[in-house]
Amino acid sequence: MVLIAVFGVALLIAVLVSGLAARSVLSTSLLFLVAGAIVGDGALGLIHIRADSPIVVVTADLALFTVLFTDGMHVSFPALRGAWRNPARALALGMPLAFVGTALVTHFLVGLDWTTSFLVGAVLAPTDPVFASAIVGRKEVPARLRQLLNVESGINDGLALPVVLLLIAAAGPIAGEARTSPATIALELVGGLALGVVLPLLVNGLVRVRVLGAEPRLQPLLPLATGVVLYATCHLTHANPYLAAFSAGAVCATVAPESTRAFGALGEALAELSKFAALLVFGALLTPELFGDLSVGGYAAVVLAIVVVRPASLLVSLLGTRFERREKLAAAWFGPKGFASVVYGLLVLQSGIPQGDRAYTVIAVCIAFSIAAHSSTDVPIARLFDVEDLAGIPDDDAVPGEDEGRAQGTAGTARPAPRAKENENART
Repeated sequence: MVLIAVFGVALLIAVLVSGLAARSVLSTSLLFLVAGAIVGDGALGLIHIRADSPIVVVTADLALFTVLFTDGMHVSFPALRGAWRNPARALALGMPLAFVGTALVTHFLVGLDWTTSFLVGAVLAPTDPVFASAIVGRKEVPARLRQLLNVESGINDGLALPVVLLLIAAAGPIAGEARTSPATIALELVGGLALGVVLPLLVNGLVRVRVLGAEPRLQPLLPLATGVVLYATCHLTHANPYLAAFSAGAVCATVAPESTRAFGALGEALAELSKFAALLVFGALLTPELFGDLSVGGYAAVVLAIVVVRPASLLVSLLGTRFERREKLAAAWFGPKGFASVVYGLLVLQSGIPQGDRAYTVIAVCIAFSIAAHSSTDVPIARLFDVEDLAGIPDDDAVPGEDEGRAQGTAGTARPAPRAKENENART
């Protein structure tokens, strides 16, 4: 009950200061992270959470599933077909460069073996602009920049997952060896993708049956019910829930736009609550001992991964594009490590692989530093863009009438609900 009380107090404070957070460097995401660290064993000792505690696994798992499910609803297939070039550059070139660059600095500065170093690189490759929400939620910021960050972060979680799982399997002896072969991992991924596509299509087919159909006031619960069934089914069948969540969200947005719009506010609220809970629990794991276990070389690797590797990788991927210099710099800086990295890092820790503890220490410290750095610099950098994107009018790289992606309204707080309306340039 202490954990629930702490979460309630932190949530109340976050809501009360959310308006100030939207105008300043204050970050409510960082607030939950710090709150967890204060009440955990590293400070007051009010709650006792370890990395292998069931609440850590469940909270992180639910948070990532919810985030990916709602993120998938913001990336419609028509929008991707019309504006794929810049995000494709970031995903096909920028992400692999960041992956390799992080692995190199980890190997040479931390001393991990090559397989584990590449595993760290894969875990830290995904980005999550929820910790830099002012960039993608303010209309002063050019539409193409917001679209780039939206689509990149929405897809790179799923792209990194197979690599993470394969590298865990290759890193050494682990518990549950029978389920960690490349063939088994591939089967889990295919199963997750199949469930994520088939289940929403099945539900949409049921809705179209003449005698069935959701009452308007209950329509927001339709995607929620789909997500709950999908989550349970994935865990019962050992299909990958994260790939299933993102693909299901995208299918829902494509075949059932009305239900997706109705679910918008509820889905965003659930995603924010799960993220805040995961941040609180993750913060409780950030003890002084964890930071003390990281060597000087480890801290150098963390700083380089955030300040050099990600920015340089994305700048290379954007060479030859129509982005202005300040847009490129803003896109390069905002590569925060988010909930996917938290969950993947916990997978590394709980796998029992050799050097898994050291790898997790690097990952956890990098995530903490990234959240602090990115969630407190989004508003000041967003204010550097003084050209207002009038009525959401798309630029050369955007597609008229398509959703720009997920929009986030305040710095580290709940994002406004998506309005994926067809043939409209502006969202509500």
